[in-house]
Amino acid sequence: MKIIITGANGQLGSELKDILLKDASKECFFLDRTQLPLDQPSRIKDILAQYQPDLIIHAGAYTAVDLAESEPDLADIVNHHATEEIAKYCYHNKARLIAISTDYVFDGTSDSPLSEDAEVDPINIYGSTKLKGEQSIQKWLPEAVIIRTSWVYSTYGKNFVKTMIKLMTERDEISVINDQIGSPTYAYDLAKAISVIVDSKWLGGIYHYSNEGEISWYDFALAIRELQGLECKVNAIPTSSYPTPAKRPCYSLLDKSKIKRTYNLNIPTWKESLEMMLNKEKV
Repeated sequence: MKIIITGANGQLGSELKDILLKDASKECFFLDRTQLPLDQPSRIKDILAQYQPDLIIHAGAYTAVDLAESEPDLADIVNHHATEEIAKYCYHNKARLIAISTDYVFDGTSDSPLSEDAEVDPINIYGSTKLKGEQSIQKWLPEAVIIRTSWVYSTYGKNFVKTMIKLMTERDEISVINDQIGSPTYAYDLAKAISVIVDSKWLGGIYHYSNEGEISWYDFALAIRELQGLECKVNAIPTSSYPTPAKRPCYSLLDKSKIKRTYNLNIPTWKESLEMMLNKEKV
């Protein structure tokens, strides 16, 4: 099986590399932004044709949530139009597609875990462009697998966990938002879930994936402090005290029932996975 993975140097792309390259039955091509420039959609079809993949795992995206508010056209090109070109290629060449989306397609006003058919209503540019990407995939390739995820972190790249460790090491006191609720996703766990889907009977549709459990960013920061044995004081603050260019959903806990049932997945709790990531980071 020939597989192209976009976003090769991102958190998920890096974890997929660690997992998929161990499988000799798969010929994998990990393409970064220079090899597959998602900001130049007109080039995508010809580049993909050079590889003739059976499957594309589309993990590449414009993910600078705040910057997207001042670069809406670029975010739309990468997250929407480039994604549509990839879906069109898959349609015309009978290739399968697994695409990664986000909890930011929701408005954050729910008070219960969000299922795949919950109403979508993005509250920022990033979420809006990712939703358009989802819709373009469904237009061309309704049998594709779309996975919405949230709060991704890894030993690779920049993320909340590594930022918290750096700040708590450098400072005596920090403040973290306590009124945005969801669940973190260890990119390694998501990559493992994707590898299961690749090897399973194909059942397309939208799926939700994050680690199990419900926490705030503040709770997450406290757990990082505890597991790292740090002594920095962590203050809980409301979102209103930390304004950002892009609004964030207040509640975006994802219901994982469908993906667990369909692909027989056992999803670890966020605490288990955080411990695993931090232990790996120390090695």
